[in-house]
Amino acid sequence: MSSVVHADGLKRCTWPGQDPLYLAYHDTEWGVPEWDDRALFEKLVLDGFQAGLSWITILRKRENFRAAFDGFDPEKIARYDAAKQAALMQDAGIVRNRAKIEGATLSARAYLDAMEKGPGFAALLWGFVDGAPIVNRFRSSAEVPAETPVSRAMSKELSGRGFKFCGPTIVYAFMQAVGMVNDHLVTCHRHAALAGGVPRSPKAKGLTSKALTSKALTSKAAKTKAVTAAPSARTKKV
Repeated sequence: MSSVVHADGLKRCTWPGQDPLYLAYHDTEWGVPEWDDRALFEKLVLDGFQAGLSWITILRKRENFRAAFDGFDPEKIARYDAAKQAALMQDAGIVRNRAKIEGATLSARAYLDAMEKGPGFAALLWGFVDGAPIVNRFRSSAEVPAETPVSRAMSKELSGRGFKFCGPTIVYAFMQAVGMVNDHLVTCHRHAALAGGVPRSPKAKGLTSKALTSKALTSKAAKTKAVTAAPSARTKKV
């Protein structure tokens, strides 16, 4: 399905529908390059909570999540004990899933380890796309796949480091949301706005993730195919 013309005269991707919150997210956040370590951690954890649900469900609860999870401060989350996790299970403002709550604590510990022993979380992730967004030119949401070689490589790297709920499809949607790929349809007004002159990440410049050292993932052909799933492909994801 191609883009939709809205009442304001702008063409947009189809997945936000007419929901005002979703439209604002589409217009101001989705696909905008994010290079802040903590913000990337927050988005990855929220995407993990979204697994099996629609992104709009998480978006409507995002402020509750931020309050419940100490502003997604990895150092605080890494110290969550059984009592804290039990308290979160009683919080109706978030998604009460024990495995995902425990997974957030484990992911926070993995994040701190990556920050301490590596180039940083942002540099690690942006290294998979050589520090700059991949600009795709899809005309229909049906063209956007659910996962790619790059998202599979990133998923493997994250899982190996101890992150939880970071399968290839989740990672695809994460990459879309944080601007590692521009998957706005070419007819959407946001595609051109994000495709023009997006700077290269200063944190990832000159750095390459070890998962990208293989010939297959660094080849031009593989990079051309490095796209992520449209929100509609993940029950209206990010």
